[in-house]
Amino acid sequence: MKPHDRLYIDGAWRPAVGSDLIEVVNPADEQVIGHVPAASAEDVDSAVRAARRALPDWAATPPAERSARLAALRDVLVARQEEIAETVTAELGSPLKLSQAVHAAVPVAVVGSYAELAATHPFEEKVGNSTVHLEPIGVVGAITPWNYPLHQIVAKAAPALAAGCTIVLKPAEDTPLTAQLFAEAVHEAGVPAGVFNLVTGLGPVAGQALVEHPGVDLVSFTGSTAVGRRIGAVAGGALKKVALELGGKSANVILPSADLARAVNVGVANVMTNSGQTCSAWTRMLVHTDRYEEAVELAATAAAKYGDRIGPVVNARQRDRVRGYIEKGLAEGARLVAGGPEAPRERGYHVSPTVFADVTPEMTIAQEEIFGPVLTVLRYEDEEDALRIANGTVYGLAGAVWAGDEAEAVSFARRMDTGQVDINGGRFNPLAPFGGYKQSGVGRELGAHGLTEYLQTKSLQF
Repeated sequence: MKPHDRLYIDGAWRPAVGSDLIEVVNPADEQVIGHVPAASAEDVDSAVRAARRALPDWAATPPAERSARLAALRDVLVARQEEIAETVTAELGSPLKLSQAVHAAVPVAVVGSYAELAATHPFEEKVGNSTVHLEPIGVVGAITPWNYPLHQIVAKAAPALAAGCTIVLKPAEDTPLTAQLFAEAVHEAGVPAGVFNLVTGLGPVAGQALVEHPGVDLVSFTGSTAVGRRIGAVAGGALKKVALELGGKSANVILPSADLARAVNVGVANVMTNSGQTCSAWTRMLVHTDRYEEAVELAATAAAKYGDRIGPVVNARQRDRVRGYIEKGLAEGARLVAGGPEAPRERGYHVSPTVFADVTPEMTIAQEEIFGPVLTVLRYEDEEDALRIANGTVYGLAGAVWAGDEAEAVSFARRMDTGQVDINGGRFNPLAPFGGYKQSGVGRELGAHGLTEYLQTKSLQF
């Protein structure tokens, strides 16, 4: 790995004020692969000040020019896809094929979508005798997680840039090297100095300084519900806008008319992809009692095939957390049909693909976000029972419904208290809004809905 010993502030790489460093560890073998600066509150202040200085000119830049910079950024990311994939694999532990197909490729599509939106979005409209202007909200403080390190950055940075905002990014401590590559790409794409700034650092130091900074107009955060609550409280005290994409405990509802084998196999794949470290993963599989045991057998068989095909979880703390949930499931009486808490390998932060049957809705593993390769299979008696279980958590981020008739699936999905539902294995759409109900967050990402998070309205009366 090449050295990444600087912060990207005001269009240049500069040393941090202090000498503290963050180790970057490969979770597959526990080897240190690099170090990045641990930014201080003073570093964050420098980055925010740079963003504020750059704001007037970037906000006044015609949307067509902002679109051109985003198109250039997309092209740079395409040219560096292999390097990005290798970096994600090294610091997240994602298998290289997944890193190539998802971690490096999806952000390209998202940036491309915002290059188009910046050129076509109606930033001005006539309403009666008024003209309504959509203007950038200002300086964005973006705090991103480690599970999809580049996608999570792009889902905030691309719409913010398209809207005319300037940004200070604080990426997760576990995956800062991917963020460094993104900053290099921004620079290469010709984005003006100060429009995008990167400060690597610890959440309680750099993250907190960014949230509290009076020069930040909007805080966009993706992560746990617990941290999101604290950020919302701080931002609310300063009357700052927030966009919060938080936890999930999504239901995969398999109605009696569905193709059971396909629904189960796709459902297991959804949970095991990225080692279960996906906030929208369908970790609760709901099956009618008449087909329950067949579904459990199918799920156990499918999960066993993933034993050597998934990577580790991101760090030792996350590994121990996931194993703790597996042990909690056993203690509360769930039936283990695949995997378990035992370490599958001597080195690395690995967790076995795990499936629990005989899970009841009130169990901890059916209520709390585990964020690992753990699937719970619950039974239901009828459609109303399934809906009660599906909606019976504090979360509402995503979900899935399977049925022999698409209209039947849609009818059920419309009654789910969640922000996004896949119908019979519906494909990812980078233009569709993503975000949660209840304690899964505030606001939306992706597409035109994601762009509006970074805009505010001004009306002129004539």
